[in-house]
Amino acid sequence: MKALFLVLHRKDRSPGQRYRHEQYISFLEENGIECVFSPLLSTSKEDVAFYGQKIFPKIYVGLKALWRRFRSVLDAKKYDVVYIYRDAFFFGTFFEKWLKRRSAKILYDFDDAIWLMDKNANQGIFNRLKNPQKTATICALADTVIVGNEYLKRYAVRFNSNVRIIPSTIDFARYNLKTPDSKGTVCIGWTGSFSTIKHFETIIPALTEIKKKYANQVYFKLIGDPKYHNEPLSIRGIPWNADREVEDLSEVDIGIMPLPENDWTRGKCGMKGLQYMALGIATIMSPVGVNKEIICDGENGFLASSLKEWIEKLSLLIEDEALRNQLGQAGFNTVKTHFSVEGNREKWLAAFLE
Repeated sequence: MKALFLVLHRKDRSPGQRYRHEQYISFLEENGIECVFSPLLSTSKEDVAFYGQKIFPKIYVGLKALWRRFRSVLDAKKYDVVYIYRDAFFFGTFFEKWLKRRSAKILYDFDDAIWLMDKNANQGIFNRLKNPQKTATICALADTVIVGNEYLKRYAVRFNSNVRIIPSTIDFARYNLKTPDSKGTVCIGWTGSFSTIKHFETIIPALTEIKKKYANQVYFKLIGDPKYHNEPLSIRGIPWNADREVEDLSEVDIGIMPLPENDWTRGKCGMKGLQYMALGIATIMSPVGVNKEIICDGENGFLASSLKEWIEKLSLLIEDEALRNQLGQAGFNTVKTHFSVEGNREKWLAAFLE
């Protein structure tokens, strides 16, 4: 069996792709499925141009990507299954419809509320070309739709009756339970990207109060946007790096995942929290969407709704190392049981074989 993967980034470039499908590739291939990747952005230079703000490099990259996708779809008859992550191209549904006309078996996967408009400041006027409603069209064209949580499924089943939930998961071949250490200071950490910094900034007032309260007892680490800085909190962002990801996260003692409550964030799959918990890091998340299913407040982590709750629960963890270790161990057990690659790989295999 041969499967063609239509994705945006090359392997090990996008955390989203890695936690949805890349970490299952070896298992699929061991079970007789040859997996061929077709990324729209195939080099680091293209990534820079795409995420930059200059128009002409974006146009050049877009034209190269358009040609690359034409070639992939022309070859689609060589494959038994075409897997599409989010969409086949930046704009429109031309390629998905073309695949359907060529009788391709389409497996469609998404892990955010991508039918809503979440504008990217770096895309400028190109935001106007986006049509989030195309998600409905692609769902209807697909033979199988895979989503990351129940909220996303409720949307997808309006257009396709064959929808299955497979959560975003952690590969415990890479993640290991962090060894508790008494280093004298507490690191409060966040991981994400330039597009989700706005969520981190929602609790800056709480972090400011924590800094005033504990001074040099605490420090902050932000992973994912090297351009980000906050001088009052002495935060300098560092880039996300696939090879260093676990090492960078292992410095963190308290992992945070703040989110505002809206339709977009309800579609999130809780990946940041799962990463912290998989390392045994005490975790605090906003009670939004699937986060309320991952965290049982006070048992395997904390949920915090208001700035007051964020300050209270951060304070509890800063002052009590034993509590950090206790919640960290419980969080690790939760992810190991329900959100591991090993526990979900048969679901992916079944989706492809069907």
